[in-house]
Amino acid sequence: MIETPPLVDQYCHGVLRHELGLGTFEAELAPAAGPPAAGTTFFDTQAGFAVRRWCAPLLGLEPHCAPARYLARRRELGPLEAGRRLLRGAGIAAHLVDTGVPGDLTGPKELALTGDAEAFELVRPELLAEQVADTSGTVPAFLANLAEALHHAAADAVAFTCGPDAGYPAALAGAPDPPDPGEVAAAAGRWLAARSKGGAVRDPVLLRHLLWSAVATGLPLQLHTGAVEPGERPERADPAQLADFVRATAGRGSRIVLLGGYPYHRRTAQLAAAFPHVHADLGAVLGRSGARAAGVLAELLELAPFGKLLFSSGGRRLPELHAVGALVFREALSRVLGGWVGEGAWSWRDAERVAALVAADNARRVYRLDERG
Repeated sequence: MIETPPLVDQYCHGVLRHELGLGTFEAELAPAAGPPAAGTTFFDTQAGFAVRRWCAPLLGLEPHCAPARYLARRRELGPLEAGRRLLRGAGIAAHLVDTGVPGDLTGPKELALTGDAEAFELVRPELLAEQVADTSGTVPAFLANLAEALHHAAADAVAFTCGPDAGYPAALAGAPDPPDPGEVAAAAGRWLAARSKGGAVRDPVLLRHLLWSAVATGLPLQLHTGAVEPGERPERADPAQLADFVRATAGRGSRIVLLGGYPYHRRTAQLAAAFPHVHADLGAVLGRSGARAAGVLAELLELAPFGKLLFSSGGRRLPELHAVGALVFREALSRVLGGWVGEGAWSWRDAERVAALVAADNARRVYRLDERG
């Protein structure tokens, strides 16, 4: 078994505070556009099988117990205790939490307390723009307040992360460079004039301005790539579509982290290999691919330098997804690296060193976590 240090989960959401019924739990377990096939449930997925394998023992049940038994035990413990057992059993030392997700979710401090771990905030710049717009009466005031809000956010957050359905890939298509001030002012005027309270940022010039403003802070910038999730706008990107923006940000002092990526994970690995400031996220795909996770992980390890890969659970809403992401990652990493050691291709010492890089050390370096008190 390849040993790893306590993990740094470099991208996740908070977890739901309230109890869930069978239908609600399954909908969170495997988001889909419709109901499961007749005679099945969403436990009949790789993610569902992984929950029964890895999470059941954390709640005091036998592995692979029936879904009804699992959910009964979860209700018996209650959401707080079940969440505590699942998060602490995941072996995660630090969570980087996207706080821009709607719903009755735990914030970083509450997630840290529940999981007995550190937690740090990831900020969505488009949400800052929407908040500032509600208190700014003119275009100059909006742009000045936005710059100030980004500056203040950069003092507390560890990175900026871009919402997966905000439309950034389309905004960057054919125009990866920073917009000039006149373009930004005109775009802000159009958006503010047409916007009703709560309206989202969709103007491509403003989205580019937000990205470049985030880069200017020097904090890492996370960009979602890969397949669209049910319920999201179809705005995630093939990583190749971000290559021009990635190239334009080289030498600007900000690291770019490509989140997710599946089924384009090999391309995220290639971009991480090609650009010194780019890193690739392992992402929630490992938890969702379950028994096939080792194959996906091996493909990433084929292409990217080992100092460029970062673990994340991608866990959202259900603590099970944080736990599965972490436990499946450890098992897959041990299987892949242990196999190479067994074949004589790697030494045991090198395998454990690379495991530590991917599990925690790379994220601690990229996000400068050890510099934070």
